Amino acid sequence: MSSTEKYAKIVESKQTCDFMMYSQQFNIPISHIPWHKIHASEVFIIQPFQSHLRIYIYLIFGLLMLKMICSKSIMIGRSVVTNIPRSSFVTSNSPLYRIISNAPQTLIFSSRRHLSTSRSFSVQVQNDAFPPPPHLKGAKIQFTEPAWKHPVFTGEQMEAIQIAHRPTTNTSDNVALFAVKFLRTCMDKVTGYRHPKDNDGDDPVLAEKAKMTEKKWLIRMIFLESVAAVPGMVGGMLRHLHSLRRMKRDNGWIESLLEEAFNERMHLLTFLKLYSPGLFMRLMILGAQGVFFNGFFLCYLVSPRTCHRFVGYLEEEAVITYTRALADIDAGKLPLWKNLEAPQIAVTYWNMPEGHRMMKDLLLYVRADEAKHREVNHTLGNLDQISDPNPFVSQYADESRPHPSKLLKDAKSTGWAREEAL
Repeated sequence: MSSTEKYAKIVESKQTCDFMMYSQQFNIPISHIPWHKIHASEVFIIQPFQSHLRIYIYLIFGLLMLKMICSKSIMIGRSVVTNIPRSSFVTSNSPLYRIISNAPQTLIFSSRRHLSTSRSFSVQVQNDAFPPPPHLKGAKIQFTEPAWKHPVFTGEQMEAIQIAHRPTTNTSDNVALFAVKFLRTCMDKVTGYRHPKDNDGDDPVLAEKAKMTEKKWLIRMIFLESVAAVPGMVGGMLRHLHSLRRMKRDNGWIESLLEEAFNERMHLLTFLKLYSPGLFMRLMILGAQGVFFNGFFLCYLVSPRTCHRFVGYLEEEAVITYTRALADIDAGKLPLWKNLEAPQIAVTYWNMPEGHRMMKDLLLYVRADEAKHREVNHTLGNLDQISDPNPFVSQYADESRPHPSKLLKDAKSTGWAREEAL
């Protein structure tokens, strides 16, 4: 009796056996096993093989995902360098910095090694971080207008924005504030941010750790904007579906929420013109977005009011971040940003006037947007989530009286009370 026949006889007798053990004992290749004689009741015989196969499939899928992420990271990280050597540091006193400062192109900070967590980085001249698709070159379409035009902010209005905090009044507010503080702590750890304290001068190690460079600021801003663009989209999507189910109007909430998500995404695209994240940061953003999107989705189904309060407190932290970055520019702590012009995508979106297109002006516009989101979400958190209209897109009988609007005029940092808005 051959070994194959012996194995088939064991299978037919329905004896409990281990496929791997008998295949090795009888020296039977996998291709010679009589699979047609193995019935459904003997599935346990091939379980070891199935478990190994599952592991192989997961491993192959993981490698394919890693390859895709790496390829995208390399493509986005590419840049065109013109007569500039690859150096780790560029100081404000070096001839290289003077050449770059006078160049019309946009500076981009990119990691030389995408898997590296080193603090060293190179300064390169980026001609176009977002080249058009190849099939559109020479096409009739030259430019696509944004769906939402950005409102006009004056320099005086943007300079007048201050850090503000809305006190908590109930359990919902306390939950929202606690969630923001927790996420703020986690983001500080991930982005390497630590605001300097008064006693840092006594310890040079703490002082060096608290020092924020241009690269660290951009990492923090990109991570912040990649998360801040989620709530508006989630809220707008859920309210859109709610309007369809109820077969009633939404009274303008959807428009403001989607416009907020669009605005935050424009912040992200602008900062990506200045810094190209590495693979590690992209993986962190991917994981944070997946967790935050699903968590915010479930929370908005339970309590939309708490979610809007959460976003209001989150925008308070964003205003603090950009205010401190502006203070560092004024104090001369960020020399690479002193003469850095804003990317063209920012000039077009905010319609930045001539003479006010520097990096500091860009941060003023971004901080003004965050302050407006702070006001909008705190106000929406004060309204009835089902019946009240959105006051920021509504027309008032007396337009001369102060009321909520898309502009910075008559803005309230902690939001409008329901009696004031309606």
